[in-house]
Amino acid sequence: MRQILLATTNKGKLNDVREILKDADVEILSFLDFDDYPNVEETGKTFLENAELKVKAAFKQFGIPSIGDDSGLEAFQLNGEPGIFSARYAGENANDEENNLKLINKLNEYLEPHPGRFVCAAVYYDGKEFKSAVGEVRGNIIKNPRGYNGFGYDPLFIPNGYDITTAEMSHEEKNKISHRLNAFKELKKYL
Repeated sequence: MRQILLATTNKGKLNDVREILKDADVEILSFLDFDDYPNVEETGKTFLENAELKVKAAFKQFGIPSIGDDSGLEAFQLNGEPGIFSARYAGENANDEENNLKLINKLNEYLEPHPGRFVCAAVYYDGKEFKSAVGEVRGNIIKNPRGYNGFGYDPLFIPNGYDITTAEMSHEEKNKISHRLNAFKELKKYL
């Protein structure tokens, strides 16, 4: 069985990716399996560029074919904000609540509905070439947070075809439609 390194320390993301790739005949390692791992600064201008930075650094340090992703929320009325800055929208050390509040305040300038999408760019790198896939989930952003599951902008996002936010969904229900699932399912074809 081949080993592939997932460039993350996020246990939730690791579990999600292992579940998605469970029948791909690969053993998924992560930065959590090593004492020293690269701290990659996300200086790319797109989700794809940031994901490529992560896998390139992972492969360079460990010599193991690597996968990684970058993801976030895009509000169409805000020209794609917060986008690649989703995790630090309200500042470098901002928490989810502060990021959500900034988004709500900016959307107050526009009429409802507030269409948007969660986007995930997933990348595989073996030291020679990149393979990439992008997944998305479209829906509407609301101004009054609902639900306690998930993280980030989940309490503000209602996927198309649903009347509950992703924070009101169970972990299993959310993972059946997630942008990460869509991206890594596509990437699995390369593995």
